Amino acid sequence: MTEAARASGTEGRARVCARRAAGIVIGDFFNQRGISSKSSTYERLRTLRTLPDMPVDVVQVVDHFLLRVNPDQRLPVPIDLIDEARWLKSRLLDEYE
Repeated sequence: MTEAARASGTEGRARVCARRAAGIVIGDFFNQRGISSKSSTYERLRTLRTLPDMPVDVVQVVDHFLLRVNPDQRLPVPIDLIDEARWLKSRLLDEYE
């Protein structure tokens, strides 16, 4: 859905979908480790970033998903949340398996 949203020119929708995808990835990560997780993507992101052994690069990417858009509806830093959702999946689910 993220790619379709981007292709149709709705970047805001693409960011929302990328955040949801990140939330699903984090939920899977928590389930694999027996960690209780909240249902909202926002709470999952906040919980993940506070885990004691979470690598700095994961925390930095999670922080990107927590950024708010500016008045122009753009993120304040030049990042691609779709790419970062893919990276997060690879880092959390593929590397930790």
